[in-house]
Amino acid sequence: MSMKRFYYQIHLWLGLVSGLLVFIISITGALYAFQKEISGLEKYNKVEVRDVPKLPPSQLKSVAEGVLPGKTLNFIKYNGSGKSAEAFFYGYNPKYYYIVYLNPYSGSVLKVKDMNKDFFRFILMGHFYLWLPPQIGQPLVAGSTLVFLIVLISGIIVWLPKRFSQLKKRLTLKWGKKVKWQRVNYDLHVVGGIYASIFGFVFAISGLVWGYPWFAEAVYKLAGGNKSLTYSDASPKNNISSSLTIDESIDKVWALMQTEYPKAASIEIHPPRNDSTLIAANATQADGKYWKTDYRYFDYNTLNEVSVDNLYGRFADADTADKVMRMNYEIHTGAILGLPGRIIAFFASIFIAGLPITGFIIWWRKRGKKKKETLF
Repeated sequence: MSMKRFYYQIHLWLGLVSGLLVFIISITGALYAFQKEISGLEKYNKVEVRDVPKLPPSQLKSVAEGVLPGKTLNFIKYNGSGKSAEAFFYGYNPKYYYIVYLNPYSGSVLKVKDMNKDFFRFILMGHFYLWLPPQIGQPLVAGSTLVFLIVLISGIIVWLPKRFSQLKKRLTLKWGKKVKWQRVNYDLHVVGGIYASIFGFVFAISGLVWGYPWFAEAVYKLAGGNKSLTYSDASPKNNISSSLTIDESIDKVWALMQTEYPKAASIEIHPPRNDSTLIAANATQADGKYWKTDYRYFDYNTLNEVSVDNLYGRFADADTADKVMRMNYEIHTGAILGLPGRIIAFFASIFIAGLPITGFIIWWRKRGKKKKETLF
């Protein structure tokens, strides 16, 4: 068996095995591309701007907890001018996920949303877990992504022309009324697949960073990183007593964040989960780039700022490796290039979702021809 034939067999059989899962992962990724813009059209996301200070987190916390008694408030997010504030509640035993949308000026409840019934949440769960329990779906998605990467590499090896003079032909789609649909299908898979592979590599590698901790560690170490990749707001319990309540502490942290980030796209306040955790506060820069977010941590007894040993600290303290890992989400979604990048990612995902279909048609037709040959 020649080397190209060997790689063709790898491309064929791994492609057939993973095709359905690659289709689901790609199509759900495409559907989720404009979640932010579409969800932002809902009325409860908007409020009338008023010339008064926004309510502190302790007051919004009190209102939100009154709406969902017995549920755990994880954090409050203040969005930019003219936008509602959000109180996030989620838990695992029992499992729930709610967002309470609030008017940050009056504290009135605009919407209580069960995220487990949200359309885009449903799409995201398909993208992450194939709508299966996470302990089953996540390994399947990660494994399919790894197989997809191998399919891409083997496909490129099979595609490579023997002579440079054939390169133009291999990169040109045949189109027109006289071209049979079978030829169009073949070119869409082979020629179109080569162009799509550029984006496929980006999607696959950034997806594997989430899928396998060992892969994320390898990428981070290769980039020169030396911090922990695991987010943690834990802090050793101290013996310093404080006259401040948790509510008073989070209000003071909120006031500090407002002062230091007056133009932030959003600010989050995470109340401490217990007396051994910190108050976490995040500020996303005015340009809305999540990878530039400043993550800050405060001891709720003393309000002293605390450093952490993971890459989720102040952006100014992030080195090149930290920035590479922080960018992973926006690289994966195309948002690193703004709206144009997400538009490109959307169409690329749609096309990649079609590759298993065009590939299956090519295989099925060849299989049919072989059957006819054996009959005669």
